Amino acid sequence: MVAVDDGVRGPAHLVLTASVARRYYLDGRSKVEIAEEFGLSRFKVARLLDDARASGLVRIEIGHPGVIDIELSGRLMDALGLQHCVVTDTPDEHPAAIREHLGAAAAELLTELITPDDVLGLSWARSVSAMAIAVKKLATVPVVQLTGALSLAGVDDSSIELVRDVARVSGGPAYYFYAPMAVPDAATARALRRQPEVAQALAKIPSVTKAVAGVGAWAPEQSTLYDATGEVERADLLRRGVCADVSGILVDAHGEPVIAALSKRMIGITAEQMRAIPEVIGIVYGLGKVNALLAAVRGGMVNSVVTHSTLAAAMLEAVR
Repeated sequence: MVAVDDGVRGPAHLVLTASVARRYYLDGRSKVEIAEEFGLSRFKVARLLDDARASGLVRIEIGHPGVIDIELSGRLMDALGLQHCVVTDTPDEHPAAIREHLGAAAAELLTELITPDDVLGLSWARSVSAMAIAVKKLATVPVVQLTGALSLAGVDDSSIELVRDVARVSGGPAYYFYAPMAVPDAATARALRRQPEVAQALAKIPSVTKAVAGVGAWAPEQSTLYDATGEVERADLLRRGVCADVSGILVDAHGEPVIAALSKRMIGITAEQMRAIPEVIGIVYGLGKVNALLAAVRGGMVNSVVTHSTLAAAMLEAVR
């Protein structure tokens, strides 16, 4: 039998503690088996294992084999009160490269979260399009288009295509419509919303349980909607306090919807409908979107986030 004085922490105790810890943590032996081997009680083995951790002889780290920053993800989730948060340890590269990384992470998260009881809603955004390309497996669910399409130079995909692509992976029905995100006037918008295919898709929005959206800051190259809007209207909306757009919904710094002429020309989901969706995953990148993401979360437009480490760190600084 190995006798060890509880009050002594000399070399013999250190060697015994290390041996017990090795058997338990590396060899997978039970406390009873270790107790029998060393002639100790299992309670003594438990105390030695506690000592090994308390002294730093054994350090337990929770890691992830991929590019997800687990620690930063947890901190940002707690700080913003999110349902889910995935922060990738992605270098600050070209926006297209960041979108690819975040799209893959969002696709993995969506595959994990979506169940056959869900209805999935997709807003158009370049980041959501990257996710649609990356997703390879999904439960069989209906997929609903939440916004019309935007036509921009250098952008060759649309909300219709991403809904179709994701529905093909899922194997569920796709509810989509051919209409722009914004039209020239409110009367045209009202007429389009009454078109059968548009009305059918919009009627499905209240049934959406999980959605994926981009978040844009109201600034050049930070929002596809901003870039597609005329200079005079952009400036007017900025004066009205518009800070961000989420799926075409204009919000101020507090997350409150800003009702303007542009709002009445939009074809897609409303602020009330967005807030009613149980989980909205925002895919967000770029340091210029700190205030926009804060606004989206404060306003209840987004309650889960996929982002990268640089933006996550900036978000934590902003809410300190």
